[in-house]
Amino acid sequence: MIKQLLRKTGLMLLKTGNSAIRASYEGAAKGRRMGSWGSSNSDANAELLDNLELLRNRSREVIRNNPHAGSAVESLVANLIGTGIVPRWRLENAELKEQIQTLWQTWTKESDFYQQQDFYGLQSLVARSLMESGEVLIRYQINLAKDKVPFQLQILEADHLDAGFNEEKGSKTIRMGIEFNSKGLRQAYHLTQKHPGESSQSDKKRINADQILHVYRVLRPGQIRGVPWLSSILVRLHELDQYEDAELVRKKSAALFAAFVTRPMDDRELVGGNASTDQNGNSVTEIEPGAVHYLDSGESIDFSKPADVGSNYEAWLKQQLRSVATGIGVTYEQLTGDLHGVNYSSIRAGLLEFRRRIEGLQHNLIVYQFCRPVAQRWLDMAVASGQLQIPDYFQNKKLYQSIEWRPPAWDWVDPLKDILAQQLEVRSGFKSRAQVAADRGQDIEDLDKQIHEDQQRAEKYGLAFDSDPTQTNKTGSLQPETLIKREE
Repeated sequence: MIKQLLRKTGLMLLKTGNSAIRASYEGAAKGRRMGSWGSSNSDANAELLDNLELLRNRSREVIRNNPHAGSAVESLVANLIGTGIVPRWRLENAELKEQIQTLWQTWTKESDFYQQQDFYGLQSLVARSLMESGEVLIRYQINLAKDKVPFQLQILEADHLDAGFNEEKGSKTIRMGIEFNSKGLRQAYHLTQKHPGESSQSDKKRINADQILHVYRVLRPGQIRGVPWLSSILVRLHELDQYEDAELVRKKSAALFAAFVTRPMDDRELVGGNASTDQNGNSVTEIEPGAVHYLDSGESIDFSKPADVGSNYEAWLKQQLRSVATGIGVTYEQLTGDLHGVNYSSIRAGLLEFRRRIEGLQHNLIVYQFCRPVAQRWLDMAVASGQLQIPDYFQNKKLYQSIEWRPPAWDWVDPLKDILAQQLEVRSGFKSRAQVAADRGQDIEDLDKQIHEDQQRAEKYGLAFDSDPTQTNKTGSLQPETLIKREE
């Protein structure tokens, strides 16, 4: 009987074909339960066309006025950039490498077109703009001041690129302010001369694509504009903010201890207490501490009793903030600063996952879309202007543009455990000292040079430290060779 039923069911599924397969996916159901779930098959750019400006403005408003959103953005910027993602040139010529590094360090202080920040401050500004607006524009500028690399960066908000500007010009297509050729490659950006928030009557200027960096996180193939990072939680943040405001007003109203006097409709005079009238002519009686008020016959008094939210308020609010933290991409502890119930193991596990995400954004977004092309253009300008003498540079650009970008080192609550682990990795041959130094944001050549200088200085003044195994053993006692030298 069961076999016959299975055969019939199998035949029925075969006859129904693809419809039976589609029905087996609950997420694709169209019945009463899922009938109201809307969907869209439009591409990423069509979805952004009419929504980008409003999303961007609401995102900025939430970050300005919601402390949780503002804290999350600051935390993300601090972890993404910190004191700066620093380049180290990978060249065999140590002298040339030192020359390039020195010139770069000098230029970082002159890199801002508006002369307000250094290059690493611009990195933070780019990261913050990505979170608020979803995208940011960097325009290359020429600075012809003497004895300097003639190159600066002008950071522009995405508002300068009008998302509503779309045209067809023969083989050229302008989509959301960006001009593409027949192959779909970017040719130019049509930017307004003034910020649209400053002036709505600003002419657009066509700027070649090789003069502009457009930095944004690509979430879908073919996406040409960036989405604000808080888009998925804007509604939750807004309504949570309103709810907390309402709760604050409720507490304030309860603390005021308001009272309401009721009396017969035909009695228009309020007797007893300090009677007065407000600006609308309504009678008001003030309640004073220690005073006894008498009510006339037929009058009664009621005190307001605002409803309490109960003992679930804290748990409910914590759950909402966890959802907000997940949507932004930070941990709950980073969002709120609440470390209640956290131990070393739990917070480390959460931070490991968070830091993997941060490292991906650092290398795939900040470095690849911003730092890398800026350093390449800077090196081109430094050689072309004569600030660097590299005769074969333009024949071997890839060789000289080999750069390793190093973000600031991660710090842990218990660094001793990590240092001991790194020591074991080096001794076991699983890691080199250069890798450990790079993980800590240092350059092994600079580190070795500093250690060598320290040792020479200590030897010059007859100093012995237990950090130098040639001078002391593990117990801190002087080595026999050192004792002999001291006696001589």
